Amino acid sequence: MTDSTGWSAPDPDNRSQLPKYPAQSGHGGYGSGGQGKPGVIPLRPLAVGEILEGAIDTLRRHAAVVFGSSAVIALLSAGLYIIADLWILDATAPPPVIDPNASPEVQLDQALAALGDNLANAGVIGVINLLTQTFLAGFLTVVVGKAVLGRPISFAQAWAELRPRLLPLFGLTIVVTLLVAVGLVLFIVPGVWLLVLFSLAAPALVLERGSVGDAMRRSPVLVRQSWWRVFGVLLLAMLIGFVISFVIQLPFGLLAGDPTATAGLTVNDVLILELGNAVAQTIVVPFASAVTALLYIDQRMRKEHLDVELARSAGGGA
Repeated sequence: MTDSTGWSAPDPDNRSQLPKYPAQSGHGGYGSGGQGKPGVIPLRPLAVGEILEGAIDTLRRHAAVVFGSSAVIALLSAGLYIIADLWILDATAPPPVIDPNASPEVQLDQALAALGDNLANAGVIGVINLLTQTFLAGFLTVVVGKAVLGRPISFAQAWAELRPRLLPLFGLTIVVTLLVAVGLVLFIVPGVWLLVLFSLAAPALVLERGSVGDAMRRSPVLVRQSWWRVFGVLLLAMLIGFVISFVIQLPFGLLAGDPTATAGLTVNDVLILELGNAVAQTIVVPFASAVTALLYIDQRMRKEHLDVELARSAGGGA
């Protein structure tokens, strides 16, 4: 590793010579030793609870940068959703229904109309999420990288680090999304397998400063022999995020009308629902992004002794 920040990938020619942690009792199946704790996590292989705790600690220590940027992106997303709902998807129109008393031909037409509406809605949401959440995930990965080393970071500093990698990050997200989509069509399981296999590609791209191809190769290397553990941590983070999002959005949903009602939603209903979604995303997306970044760091400490490099970097103040 030659990068002064400590994040660069190991030389492929020397990767097989990297030391391994011995299997012992203790945190995550490893001994309690390590390189200290300059930031939000101890520099050694982590237990699942330590990954979640480190994510929460990152949000707490860097609350202004994290939640400020997240709120801006969430409100921007909400604005785009509102525009799409009102002028593209026409959310105020009555939803298509299937008349049980109609002829089979009419029922088929009604089912196709409902499917078309659902696909259009999913497509618009997907594009908005691609643009907004990809940026936010990359931005927060930079913040996590500094939080692990115990260093402060401003919005301007995080943006300066992310900016040259933003377009490759969008490209990477598109490639991975297409691969996962194809896998999901092929009986779901291949899509889930690919999603986990490439789940660490984005943090690798942002922190290692490599190319899209480098990141696509790095993630399977880090996930290999740990697929179930990576899957479990990501699933746990997703479930926690779902519960938080549900609790936050519940009162907004009660204030708004029923989206399945025959009359459809009013403009006020759309505004209320999107405001609730924005508030939920302000909290949930940073948490999920922080967990993914810390999982990437944990896998590198387990496989590549990244903790040694990070301790050196933290001690040197680079």
